[in-house]
This record gives sequence, C-alpha cells and structure tokens, in this order.
Amino acid sequence: MSTTTEPVADAAPAKTGPGAHSPPGGRDRRKRRPVAVQHLAGWLFSTPFLVLFAVFMALPILATLVMSFTDFGLRNVTDPFSAEFIGLENYTQLFEDEKFLKALFNTAYFVVVGVPLTVGFGLVVAVLLNNGIDRARTFFRVGFYAPVVTSIVAIAVVWRFVLDPSDGLIAGLAFEVGLTSPDFLGSEALAMPSLIVMAVWRNLGTVMVLFIAGLQAIPPDVREAARLDGASTWQEFRRITVPLLRPTMLYTTVITTIGYLNVFEEPFVMTQGGPSDSTLTVSLSMYREGFNFFHMGYASAMAYVLFVVIMAITVLQLRLLKDNTK
Repeated sequence: MSTTTEPVADAAPAKTGPGAHSPPGGRDRRKRRPVAVQHLAGWLFSTPFLVLFAVFMALPILATLVMSFTDFGLRNVTDPFSAEFIGLENYTQLFEDEKFLKALFNTAYFVVVGVPLTVGFGLVVAVLLNNGIDRARTFFRVGFYAPVVTSIVAIAVVWRFVLDPSDGLIAGLAFEVGLTSPDFLGSEALAMPSLIVMAVWRNLGTVMVLFIAGLQAIPPDVREAARLDGASTWQEFRRITVPLLRPTMLYTTVITTIGYLNVFEEPFVMTQGGPSDSTLTVSLSMYREGFNFFHMGYASAMAYVLFVVIMAITVLQLRLLKDNTK
C-alpha cells in the first residue's frame, strides 16, 4: 500500500512597496512622531507671533488698565512707578465731564444713523451688482470698493472740495440753480451728518463685498423653485434672499458697529471735533486727553469705558440677531 504525499505549497512572497502591510509584531518604518514633539514644534512656530503679541498688544493693554487707576501724566513718563494710585477717581470723573458725555452722545448718534445706512445701502448695491447689472460688473465692484483702500487724507481732500461752501462741487451745482450752498462742515447741525455720509460712502465697499459673497452662496435651486411657484422679485428678495443672508447681515452689522464706535479718522481729519464739539467722538476725545494734554490715566479710563460699551453692544447684537440666523 503506497502513500502519496502532496507537495507543500510555497508561502506567498511578502508584498513590498507602498501598499505593503507591516508583518505582525514588526515595527513600522514610518514611525509617528511623539505627541510631545508635535506640540513642541507647534509652539516653536507660534513663538514669533506670541512674542510680538505679548510685547506690542498684551503688555500695553494691561499697562493701560493699570494706568486707568492712576494719575499718570507727562511727569511720570521718565518714572512710570511714581504715578499715584487714585482708584476709580478717573472713572467717576468721566461721567461728570460734560465734554466726555458730549463725545459719548456724538458717537452714539454716529452709530445709530451710520450703521443702518451702511448695511442697508451695502445690501442694495450687492443685490444690484449680483443680479441687476450684467455689463461692467467688475468695474462697478472695484469702484465701490476703492474708497476702502484709499488713504483717509486723499478722501478728506476730495470731500472738502465737494463740501466747500464757496468753491465746492455742491456749491457750484447750487449756484447753477440759483441756490446758496450751506457750510456743511462749519455748521453744528450739518457737520455730523456730513461725516456720516462720508463714512457710509467710504465703508460701503466692505459691506458690499461681504453681501455679494453671501448672495453667491445661496443655492440657485431655491430661487428657481420660488420663481416656479410664482414669486415676484420683491417676494423672492423678502422671503428667500433676506432670510438666507441673515448670518452675513449679523456679521456685517457687528463689525460695522464696532468700527463706528471707534470712529476717529473722519472727525480728526475733517473737523478736528468742531464746530463747538459737535463732531467730537470718544476716540478723538481720548486722543486729545492722552496726546495733547498728556492726561494718560484719564485717557486710559476713557479707553476702557469705550471697551465695555463695545463689548456690551456686541453681546447684545449677537443675542438679538443670532436667534434669527438659525
């Protein structure tokens, strides 16, 4: 009786190359770096920014907070530690200062009027450039955005020419129809509205760009479905465009409000806070107290009051408008 033995099959050769798997119990040649090494590399790459932020941002902010509780002035520049701690005296004095209260009112006026105009006109222009204008669309976008990147000095020169009561553009047009142009920047009643118009014109481009991005993110199918259901242009804008733009509207409203609460360049360049402090804002008043009169502690208190106001208004806006974006 004979027995047959089957040949033992050769073991399959091990795969080599990019798709090969490591044998059980073997070591992967491409070892993962330890987590600690990865964290260390991240901190090393972040160090230059952190150093610059600490030196030029964090330390000055903390120093300003400390200064707001002292009588720091010009005499203390060479010896900062000689400033006397006076507690909350700067803050209590602020709300007894008629000039500061006037600046606070002017800033509130600038924000309450300027923000709705900027956001509203920005939305209108964005809708027109996105849907209503087919030719030279890029030209109009660049034209509306150009003031954003233009120097405030150049803008001031242009607007002074436009608003000049004797030789300005508006004065010339008024003369042609037999009227007299008012002194926009020299009138207490017209100076602040004139600055608001200039600020709206200057910041319109930023809001426009943000709204165009939001409009282009709306799915075309939604618009087509509304049109098939017989929606008019106004109904489409009200029922489709505005609800879907609410997150963008929230963002633009918040950043525009923050920017207008810090308004400084327009009154500083155009009116210097005049006439009769009718265009004096908190930022401009802070600049005067700190760099003209060298009341550094008092100016620091102004800065932190403005900071608290900005934080409170921003939180309020986020709570009121965020619910409508869900």
